[in-house]
Amino acid sequence: MNEFDIIISGGDLVDGTGAARRRADLGIIGQRIAAIGDLSGATAQKQIDAAGCVVTPGFVDVHTHIDAQVFWDSTLSPSPLHGVTSVIAGNCGFSVQPLGDDPADGDYLVRMLSRVEGMPLHSLRAGVPWDWSTTAEYLDRMEHRLSINAGFKVGHSAVRRVVMGTDATVRSATEAEISAMCDLVRAGLQAGAIGFSSSWSTTHNDTEGRMVPSRYATRDELMALCAVLADFPGTSLEFIPKVGAFDDDVHELMAEMSVTANAPLNWNVLAVHPKTLDDTYEKLRAGDVAAARGGRVLALTAPMTLDFRMSLANGFLLDAVPGWEATMLLPTDEKIALIADPAARARLGELAAAQHPMRHFTNWARMTIFHTVAPENAVWLGRNIGEIADELGLSPWDALCEISLADGLETSFGHPSVEEPNEMWTTRVAIWRDRRAVIGASDVGAHVDMFFGGNYATIVLQEAVRRRGLMPIEEAVHLLTAVPADLYMLRDRGRLVEGAYADVVVLDETRVGTGPLHMRSDLPAGAARLYATATGIEHVLCNGVEIVTAGTFTEARPGAVLRSGVHTG
Repeated sequence: MNEFDIIISGGDLVDGTGAARRRADLGIIGQRIAAIGDLSGATAQKQIDAAGCVVTPGFVDVHTHIDAQVFWDSTLSPSPLHGVTSVIAGNCGFSVQPLGDDPADGDYLVRMLSRVEGMPLHSLRAGVPWDWSTTAEYLDRMEHRLSINAGFKVGHSAVRRVVMGTDATVRSATEAEISAMCDLVRAGLQAGAIGFSSSWSTTHNDTEGRMVPSRYATRDELMALCAVLADFPGTSLEFIPKVGAFDDDVHELMAEMSVTANAPLNWNVLAVHPKTLDDTYEKLRAGDVAAARGGRVLALTAPMTLDFRMSLANGFLLDAVPGWEATMLLPTDEKIALIADPAARARLGELAAAQHPMRHFTNWARMTIFHTVAPENAVWLGRNIGEIADELGLSPWDALCEISLADGLETSFGHPSVEEPNEMWTTRVAIWRDRRAVIGASDVGAHVDMFFGGNYATIVLQEAVRRRGLMPIEEAVHLLTAVPADLYMLRDRGRLVEGAYADVVVLDETRVGTGPLHMRSDLPAGAARLYATATGIEHVLCNGVEIVTAGTFTEARPGAVLRSGVHTG
């Protein structure tokens, strides 16, 4: 028997296929799994004792925005602490490549990212060199520097801005401009970009008060860009069609995109709740419409409730409230003046109180104050806005406005974490099991002070498997590994089989879960982000190299840039 580089011995193998666990050792040579079985007589340069633990494939996170984080945090923390070994970035049309040759285009993309993806502008400017032009140059910069594997899409807003300049947020594109955009996408895919992304979401607006570039695209432009993917097997689409209920046009649009690209499309994001299941299944019907035409469309679903922390300053999410968009896009000083005006404030309050798809995010009386700035507002920290309103003799909306005005609109507020009933989790599990859906939507790297989804995998194992017993660990691991890996056609990942890449997690199923959410000031220029570590994740290996030991990062950076046609098929 050959000597192995690493043997992981004594654990129960949950291999990602969905098959029942079995006691087996894992022998690794180089980047690959060389043997599975009884390796008690074998030797290795390193032994990892997995007795009492479960050995699984590394988790695959298909929706992140780590495109800028890669420059200041090569560990891509904290995702690997939660067992993630592969991520997909460049989503929602918001890649940071290509940049083109005009510095003004790069500056626009930086400011756009700060607005739509909640990345601190000073961190983006201090922590990222912004010195590449093409997708190829950007991808080459990532080689041999990351702890885990990362694939990057070409984003629609980026290519539109590079081709059209300031007109990208003014008008439709000409045939010549669409052709030039297609050339940029083609060059990106030739360099190894893993797909193409776009967005028509009403929540996506730039710092100039305009829609992001992709929202100005016609259907013909979108289809022309999708058609480029048909020449590149192993590439994928990601798209946000709209906020709110879907109609037949949305289903038809995504089906046509998938068929035109000859590629799977995952759309973002499917929220699941027992009270809105009719809407959920209507949205999932997009998968049936696509399948009938020979395409494949899946809903990306967040496996838990994300605790959103909003503010009137950034206005993200709130700009999707019907009638609020223009106000939320105003410069801060103008917004302050408007909210201070009793008539204008009353009108916004009436719009917020109406029945609309964003009503959950405007139920002020049920929200909590998470962060304040003005010293006199410190008394409200952790308090319920409804109770504050009663104490002040104001409506909840007026109470929030008064607190926010004192903070220069920087007050952070939202729904507090609550223990969710089994009905909620049972409903989610049913959707996870639907082949028209895929678990993901972590949004890691984005909205860093607004919500945190990087612990989605450990929450699934903690809540659905360990605490509530709603699904066996074999099924949960399959949904976190093989299913997303297959969606992106990742070769030899997502399963622990001989010959596969050794992306491996050793976990204690009796303790696996997430640590508490907290703020951590470790971004460039001293900015803070929401952060959580994990419990029960004992070892994480990427490409046969240990990157996490007992919750601590090693110095190794074995992650690969996942390139289409090389790592996909």
